[in-house]
Amino acid sequence: MAQFFSIHPDNPQPRLIKQAAEMLRNGAVIVYPTDSGYAVGCHLDDKDAVQRIRQIRGVDDKHLMTLVCRDLSELAKYARVDNSQFRLLKNNTPGSYTFILEATKEVPRRLQHPKRSTVGLRIPDHPVALALLEELNEPLLSSTLILPDEELPLTDVDEIRERLEKLVDVVIEGGMVGLEPTTVIDLTAAAPVLVRKGKGETAHLGIEEE
Repeated sequence: MAQFFSIHPDNPQPRLIKQAAEMLRNGAVIVYPTDSGYAVGCHLDDKDAVQRIRQIRGVDDKHLMTLVCRDLSELAKYARVDNSQFRLLKNNTPGSYTFILEATKEVPRRLQHPKRSTVGLRIPDHPVALALLEELNEPLLSSTLILPDEELPLTDVDEIRERLEKLVDVVIEGGMVGLEPTTVIDLTAAAPVLVRKGKGETAHLGIEEE
């Protein structure tokens, strides 16, 4: 049975954040709020927890999950970023974007695209998510909370508790969240390419649709 934490969306309670982070270190799978809906996440190096997330999502090991980082310096540890990419990232983070970048050796091979050695990264714009990342002191491996055979992510915390109470270890309520998933932008080509249009605006980026 999942534990339920109600955390203030603007001033997260340190005690609950510490408790959730400790559970993550011990193998927990958690549901937590972001600026683009709820996400399901686990510790970066926990293979069993990663497999549980894949089962919840109904996806195989070819489905890439996202490394959710607290800031640009942490993101740069896991991705190779040139000057133009850094400027784009700086101007659009934190926010509702997932960026596909070339992975560094810090990213386990099993988390990279099998043919391209790329990884998806994002920096969320939500106080609860950022507080959790700060306490954890490393990225969260995450996926948008979209259940099998459904197109939209779950956004109602009561429904999340009802449907996932036996599948996850912690459900964190953190106030209102966005209804759309992140906008996914591939930065590995000569020009940014739009992979998925979501909450993040793209008009100012002048990018091409894939």
